[in-house]
Amino acid sequence: MAADSAVAPSEVRTYYYDPAGTAHTGLTHDAIRAAIAEPHALLWIDVAADGRDDGEHILREIFDFHPLTIDDCYNTLIDPPKVDDYGAYLFVIVHDVHYDAKAHVLSTSELNLYIGANYVVSVHRAPVHAVDDVCRRADAHSLVLQRGAAFLAHALIDVVVDDFHPIVEKLDEEVAELEEEVLDNPRRETLEAVLLLKRNAQRLKRSILPQRDVMNRISRNEYPDLVQPHAIMYFRDIYDHTVRVEEMIDTIRDLGDSALSTYLSSVNNRINEVMKALAVVTVVFLPLTLIASIYGTNFSHTIPEYDITGGFVGMLASMVLTLIALGGYFRWRRWF
Repeated sequence: MAADSAVAPSEVRTYYYDPAGTAHTGLTHDAIRAAIAEPHALLWIDVAADGRDDGEHILREIFDFHPLTIDDCYNTLIDPPKVDDYGAYLFVIVHDVHYDAKAHVLSTSELNLYIGANYVVSVHRAPVHAVDDVCRRADAHSLVLQRGAAFLAHALIDVVVDDFHPIVEKLDEEVAELEEEVLDNPRRETLEAVLLLKRNAQRLKRSILPQRDVMNRISRNEYPDLVQPHAIMYFRDIYDHTVRVEEMIDTIRDLGDSALSTYLSSVNNRINEVMKALAVVTVVFLPLTLIASIYGTNFSHTIPEYDITGGFVGMLASMVLTLIALGGYFRWRRWF
Protein backbone atom coordinates (compact mmCIF):
# COMPACT_ATOMS: atom_id res chain seq x y z
CA MET A 1 0.00 0.00 0.00
CA ALA A 2 1.16 3.50 -0.75
CA ALA A 3 1.59 5.86 2.21
CA ASP A 4 1.02 9.62 2.30
CA SER A 5 3.31 12.02 4.07
CA ALA A 6 2.42 13.87 7.28
CA VAL A 7 0.26 11.03 8.55
CA ALA A 8 -2.19 11.37 11.42
CA PRO A 9 -1.14 10.45 14.98
CA SER A 10 -0.94 6.84 16.11
CA GLU A 11 -4.42 7.05 17.63
CA VAL A 12 -5.85 7.26 14.09
CA ARG A 13 -5.45 4.58 11.42
CA THR A 14 -6.54 5.38 7.87
CA TYR A 15 -7.18 3.15 4.86
CA TYR A 16 -8.23 4.43 1.45
CA TYR A 17 -9.17 2.41 -1.62
CA ASP A 18 -9.27 4.82 -4.57
CA PRO A 19 -11.33 4.42 -7.79
CA ALA A 20 -8.23 3.16 -9.63
CA GLY A 21 -8.00 0.17 -7.27
CA THR A 22 -4.98 1.38 -5.29
CA ALA A 23 -4.95 1.12 -1.52
CA HIS A 24 -3.40 3.85 0.64
CA THR A 25 -2.69 4.20 4.34
CA GLY A 26 -1.62 7.04 6.60
CA LEU A 27 -3.74 9.79 5.04
CA THR A 28 -3.35 13.45 5.94
CA HIS A 29 -6.33 15.60 6.84
CA ASP A 30 -6.42 17.06 3.34
CA ALA A 31 -6.30 13.58 1.83
CA ILE A 32 -9.18 12.52 4.08
CA ARG A 33 -11.27 15.48 2.86
CA ALA A 34 -10.50 14.58 -0.75
CA ALA A 35 -11.39 10.92 -0.13
CA ILE A 36 -14.76 11.86 1.37
CA ALA A 37 -15.59 13.81 -1.78
CA GLU A 38 -14.84 10.80 -4.04
CA PRO A 39 -18.10 8.80 -4.34
CA HIS A 40 -16.53 5.76 -6.03
CA ALA A 41 -13.85 5.16 -3.41
CA LEU A 42 -13.82 3.71 0.09
CA LEU A 43 -12.36 5.40 3.15
CA TRP A 44 -11.92 3.69 6.49
CA ILE A 45 -10.73 5.62 9.52
CA ASP A 46 -10.20 3.93 12.87
CA VAL A 47 -9.98 6.20 15.90
CA ALA A 48 -8.73 5.05 19.31
CA ALA A 49 -10.73 7.41 21.51
CA ASP A 50 -8.33 7.50 24.46
CA GLY A 51 -8.41 11.26 24.59
CA ARG A 52 -10.07 14.17 22.81
CA ASP A 53 -7.19 14.91 20.49
CA ASP A 54 -6.82 14.53 16.74
CA GLY A 55 -9.53 11.87 16.56
CA GLU A 56 -12.22 14.24 17.80
CA HIS A 57 -10.98 16.91 15.40
CA ILE A 58 -11.50 14.51 12.49
CA LEU A 59 -14.98 13.55 13.68
CA ARG A 60 -16.10 17.09 14.41
CA GLU A 61 -14.32 19.28 11.86
CA ILE A 62 -13.68 17.02 8.86
CA PHE A 63 -16.76 14.77 8.88
CA ASP A 64 -19.05 17.17 10.78
CA PHE A 65 -20.73 14.35 12.67
CA HIS A 66 -23.55 15.15 15.05
CA PRO A 67 -22.29 16.24 18.50
CA LEU A 68 -24.47 13.66 20.25
CA THR A 69 -22.72 10.84 18.41
CA ILE A 70 -19.29 12.26 19.27
CA ASP A 71 -20.28 12.47 22.92
CA ASP A 72 -21.33 8.80 22.74
CA CYS A 73 -17.93 7.92 21.31
CA TYR A 74 -15.99 9.68 24.09
CA ASN A 75 -18.37 8.89 26.93
CA THR A 76 -16.68 6.71 29.54
CA LEU A 77 -19.95 4.83 30.15
CA ILE A 78 -20.88 1.85 27.99
CA ASP A 79 -23.88 2.78 25.85
CA PRO A 80 -26.30 0.03 24.76
CA PRO A 81 -26.13 -1.17 21.14
CA LYS A 82 -28.25 0.93 18.80
CA VAL A 83 -28.52 2.30 15.26
CA ASP A 84 -29.41 5.94 14.52
CA ASP A 85 -30.11 7.29 11.05
CA TYR A 86 -28.65 10.76 10.41
CA GLY A 87 -29.49 10.82 6.72
CA ALA A 88 -26.00 10.94 5.22
CA TYR A 89 -24.72 8.24 7.58
CA LEU A 90 -25.71 5.65 10.14
CA PHE A 91 -24.37 5.74 13.67
CA VAL A 92 -24.14 2.20 15.05
CA ILE A 93 -23.01 1.03 18.48
CA VAL A 94 -22.13 -2.62 19.04
CA HIS A 95 -20.58 -4.36 22.04
CA ASP A 96 -17.32 -6.26 21.98
CA VAL A 97 -16.95 -8.76 24.84
CA HIS A 98 -13.86 -10.10 26.61
CA TYR A 99 -13.73 -13.01 29.03
CA ASP A 100 -10.97 -13.84 31.50
CA ALA A 101 -11.44 -17.58 31.97
CA LYS A 102 -9.09 -17.77 34.96
CA ALA A 103 -10.75 -14.97 36.91
CA HIS A 104 -14.21 -15.71 35.43
CA VAL A 105 -14.61 -12.00 34.69
CA LEU A 106 -16.62 -10.79 31.71
CA SER A 107 -16.05 -7.26 30.43
CA THR A 108 -17.65 -5.26 27.64
CA SER A 109 -16.21 -2.57 25.41
CA GLU A 110 -17.96 -0.33 22.92
CA LEU A 111 -17.38 -0.10 19.18
CA ASN A 112 -18.92 2.93 17.46
CA LEU A 113 -19.36 2.91 13.69
CA TYR A 114 -20.23 5.71 11.30
CA ILE A 115 -21.41 4.12 8.05
CA GLY A 116 -21.60 6.47 5.10
CA ALA A 117 -22.05 5.92 1.39
CA ASN A 118 -18.28 5.71 0.76
CA TYR A 119 -16.70 5.62 4.20
CA VAL A 120 -16.67 3.86 7.54
CA VAL A 121 -15.35 5.48 10.71
CA SER A 122 -14.79 3.19 13.70
CA VAL A 123 -14.25 4.67 17.16
CA HIS A 124 -13.42 2.74 20.32
CA ARG A 125 -11.85 3.46 23.69
CA ALA A 126 -10.50 -0.04 24.38
CA PRO A 127 -8.74 -2.35 21.91
CA VAL A 128 -11.25 -4.27 19.80
CA HIS A 129 -10.32 -7.62 18.30
CA ALA A 130 -12.62 -7.10 15.31
CA VAL A 131 -10.86 -3.87 14.32
CA ASP A 132 -7.40 -5.43 14.65
CA ASP A 133 -8.51 -8.47 12.65
CA VAL A 134 -9.95 -6.43 9.78
CA CYS A 135 -6.89 -4.16 9.83
CA ARG A 136 -4.65 -7.20 9.39
CA ARG A 137 -6.77 -8.32 6.46
CA ALA A 138 -6.62 -4.85 4.94
CA ASP A 139 -2.83 -4.75 5.37
CA ALA A 140 -2.42 -8.21 3.84
CA HIS A 141 -4.71 -7.54 0.87
CA SER A 142 -7.32 -4.96 -0.01
CA LEU A 143 -10.20 -7.37 -0.66
CA VAL A 144 -12.03 -6.24 2.47
CA LEU A 145 -11.97 -2.67 1.09
CA GLN A 146 -13.10 -3.43 -2.43
CA ARG A 147 -16.81 -4.02 -1.94
CA GLY A 148 -17.86 -0.78 -0.32
CA ALA A 149 -18.70 0.72 3.04
CA ALA A 150 -21.60 -1.61 3.89
CA PHE A 151 -19.45 -4.70 3.40
CA LEU A 152 -16.63 -3.21 5.47
CA ALA A 153 -19.11 -2.49 8.28
CA HIS A 154 -20.38 -6.04 7.91
CA ALA A 155 -16.84 -7.41 8.26
CA LEU A 156 -16.33 -5.48 11.51
CA ILE A 157 -19.69 -6.37 13.06
CA ASP A 158 -19.43 -9.99 11.93
CA VAL A 159 -16.18 -10.50 13.88
CA VAL A 160 -17.70 -8.76 16.93
CA VAL A 161 -20.65 -11.17 16.93
CA ASP A 162 -18.46 -14.20 16.19
CA ASP A 163 -16.38 -13.36 19.26
CA PHE A 164 -19.42 -14.17 21.39
CA HIS A 165 -19.30 -17.84 20.37
CA PRO A 166 -16.07 -18.95 22.13
CA ILE A 167 -17.15 -17.11 25.28
CA VAL A 168 -20.57 -18.78 25.27
CA GLU A 169 -18.93 -22.17 24.65
CA LYS A 170 -16.55 -21.57 27.55
CA LEU A 171 -19.45 -20.72 29.85
CA ASP A 172 -21.22 -23.85 28.65
CA GLU A 173 -18.19 -25.95 29.67
CA GLU A 174 -18.11 -24.23 33.05
CA VAL A 175 -21.76 -24.87 33.76
CA ALA A 176 -21.28 -28.57 32.88
CA GLU A 177 -18.41 -28.78 35.37
CA LEU A 178 -20.47 -27.02 38.01
CA GLU A 179 -23.35 -29.45 37.53
CA GLU A 180 -21.02 -32.33 38.36
CA GLU A 181 -19.53 -30.45 41.31
CA VAL A 182 -22.85 -29.60 42.91
CA LEU A 183 -23.70 -33.30 42.88
CA ASP A 184 -20.35 -34.61 44.13
CA ASN A 185 -19.24 -31.92 46.56
CA PRO A 186 -21.54 -28.92 46.99
CA ARG A 187 -19.45 -26.24 48.71
CA ARG A 188 -19.87 -22.53 49.29
CA GLU A 189 -17.28 -21.88 46.56
CA THR A 190 -19.48 -23.85 44.17
CA LEU A 191 -22.44 -21.63 44.98
CA GLU A 192 -20.34 -18.51 44.33
CA ALA A 193 -19.18 -19.95 40.99
CA VAL A 194 -22.77 -20.70 39.94
CA LEU A 195 -23.93 -17.18 40.84
CA LEU A 196 -20.96 -15.65 38.98
CA LEU A 197 -21.74 -17.70 35.89
CA LYS A 198 -25.38 -16.60 35.99
CA ARG A 199 -24.23 -12.98 36.30
CA ASN A 200 -21.91 -13.33 33.28
CA ALA A 201 -24.68 -14.94 31.25
CA GLN A 202 -26.97 -12.04 32.15
CA ARG A 203 -24.34 -9.55 31.00
CA LEU A 204 -24.04 -11.37 27.68
CA LYS A 205 -27.80 -11.30 27.37
CA ARG A 206 -27.92 -7.55 27.94
CA SER A 207 -25.34 -7.09 25.17
CA ILE A 208 -26.69 -9.48 22.55
CA LEU A 209 -30.38 -8.57 22.78
CA PRO A 210 -30.13 -4.94 21.58
CA GLN A 211 -27.39 -6.01 19.16
CA ARG A 212 -29.85 -8.49 17.65
CA ASP A 213 -32.40 -5.69 17.25
CA VAL A 214 -29.81 -3.52 15.49
CA MET A 215 -29.02 -6.29 13.00
CA ASN A 216 -32.72 -6.94 12.53
CA ARG A 217 -33.39 -3.33 11.57
CA ILE A 218 -30.51 -3.27 9.10
CA SER A 219 -31.42 -6.65 7.58
CA ARG A 220 -35.03 -5.46 7.05
CA ASN A 221 -33.67 -2.92 4.56
CA GLU A 222 -34.64 0.13 6.63
CA TYR A 223 -31.64 2.06 5.26
CA PRO A 224 -31.52 1.31 1.51
CA ASP A 225 -29.47 4.44 0.70
CA LEU A 226 -26.55 3.31 2.89
CA VAL A 227 -26.93 -0.48 3.01
CA GLN A 228 -27.52 -1.68 -0.53
CA PRO A 229 -29.92 -4.58 -1.20
CA HIS A 230 -27.09 -6.92 -2.24
CA ALA A 231 -25.50 -6.40 1.19
CA ILE A 232 -28.69 -7.07 3.15
CA MET A 233 -28.25 -10.84 3.10
CA TYR A 234 -24.87 -10.49 4.82
CA PHE A 235 -26.37 -8.51 7.68
CA ARG A 236 -29.18 -11.05 7.83
CA ASP A 237 -26.49 -13.67 8.37
CA ILE A 238 -25.17 -11.65 11.33
CA TYR A 239 -28.72 -11.44 12.64
CA ASP A 240 -28.98 -15.23 12.47
CA HIS A 241 -25.72 -15.49 14.43
CA THR A 242 -27.03 -13.18 17.13
CA VAL A 243 -30.21 -15.27 17.43
CA ARG A 244 -28.14 -18.44 17.85
CA VAL A 245 -25.95 -16.77 20.46
CA GLU A 246 -29.05 -15.59 22.30
CA GLU A 247 -30.45 -19.14 22.32
CA MET A 248 -27.15 -20.50 23.63
CA ILE A 249 -27.11 -17.87 26.39
CA ASP A 250 -30.68 -18.78 27.36
CA THR A 251 -29.62 -22.43 27.57
CA ILE A 252 -26.70 -21.50 29.83
CA ARG A 253 -28.98 -19.44 32.06
CA ASP A 254 -31.40 -22.37 32.33
CA LEU A 255 -28.54 -24.74 33.14
CA GLY A 256 -27.27 -22.23 35.70
CA ASP A 257 -30.71 -22.14 37.34
CA SER A 258 -30.75 -25.93 37.32
CA ALA A 259 -27.28 -26.09 38.88
CA LEU A 260 -28.38 -23.63 41.57
CA SER A 261 -31.47 -25.69 42.31
CA THR A 262 -29.38 -28.85 42.43
CA TYR A 263 -26.95 -27.18 44.82
CA LEU A 264 -29.75 -26.11 47.15
CA SER A 265 -31.30 -29.58 46.98
CA SER A 266 -27.95 -31.21 47.75
CA VAL A 267 -27.41 -28.90 50.73
CA ASN A 268 -30.95 -29.57 51.98
CA ASN A 269 -30.45 -33.32 51.60
CA ARG A 270 -27.20 -33.10 53.56
CA ILE A 271 -28.95 -31.13 56.29
CA ASN A 272 -31.76 -33.69 56.34
CA GLU A 273 -29.24 -36.51 56.76
CA VAL A 274 -27.61 -34.69 59.65
CA MET A 275 -30.96 -33.95 61.26
CA LYS A 276 -32.03 -37.59 60.85
CA ALA A 277 -28.83 -38.77 62.53
CA LEU A 278 -29.35 -36.32 65.39
CA ALA A 279 -32.98 -37.39 65.72
CA VAL A 280 -31.98 -41.06 65.91
CA VAL A 281 -29.37 -40.31 68.59
CA THR A 282 -31.93 -38.29 70.53
CA VAL A 283 -34.57 -41.00 70.35
CA VAL A 284 -32.05 -43.68 71.36
CA PHE A 285 -30.75 -41.83 74.39
CA LEU A 286 -34.13 -40.53 75.55
CA PRO A 287 -35.28 -43.83 77.17
CA LEU A 288 -31.78 -44.43 78.53
CA THR A 289 -31.87 -41.02 80.14
CA LEU A 290 -35.30 -41.83 81.58
CA ILE A 291 -34.01 -45.08 83.13
CA ALA A 292 -30.92 -43.40 84.52
CA SER A 293 -33.05 -40.58 85.95
CA ILE A 294 -35.41 -42.97 87.70
CA TYR A 295 -32.58 -44.96 89.23
CA GLY A 296 -30.74 -41.80 90.12
CA THR A 297 -33.33 -40.59 92.58
CA ASN A 298 -32.20 -40.14 96.22
CA PHE A 299 -35.25 -41.53 98.04
CA SER A 300 -34.53 -44.68 100.09
CA HIS A 301 -36.87 -47.67 99.77
CA THR A 302 -38.73 -45.96 96.92
CA ILE A 303 -37.53 -48.21 94.11
CA PRO A 304 -38.40 -51.88 94.67
CA GLU A 305 -35.09 -53.10 93.27
CA TYR A 306 -33.10 -50.64 95.38
CA ASP A 307 -31.80 -53.29 97.82
CA ILE A 308 -31.44 -56.14 95.31
CA THR A 309 -27.90 -57.35 94.81
CA GLY A 310 -26.80 -56.65 91.25
CA GLY A 311 -29.48 -54.02 90.72
CA PHE A 312 -26.99 -51.65 89.01
CA VAL A 313 -26.01 -54.38 86.56
CA GLY A 314 -29.68 -55.05 85.89
CA MET A 315 -30.24 -51.40 85.13
CA LEU A 316 -27.38 -51.42 82.63
CA ALA A 317 -28.74 -54.59 81.07
CA SER A 318 -32.14 -52.97 80.63
CA MET A 319 -30.46 -50.05 78.87
CA VAL A 320 -28.64 -52.41 76.50
CA LEU A 321 -31.85 -54.27 75.73
CA THR A 322 -33.58 -50.96 75.05
CA LEU A 323 -30.81 -49.98 72.62
CA ILE A 324 -31.09 -53.29 70.79
CA ALA A 325 -34.87 -53.06 70.60
CA LEU A 326 -34.81 -49.48 69.25
CA GLY A 327 -32.07 -50.31 66.75
CA GLY A 328 -34.03 -53.29 65.46
CA TYR A 329 -37.20 -51.22 65.16
CA PHE A 330 -35.43 -48.43 63.26
CA ARG A 331 -33.86 -50.95 60.95
CA TRP A 332 -37.20 -52.63 60.34
CA ARG A 333 -38.72 -49.23 59.41
CA ARG A 334 -35.72 -48.51 57.14
CA TRP A 335 -34.96 -45.25 58.91
CA PHE A 336 -31.25 -45.87 58.50
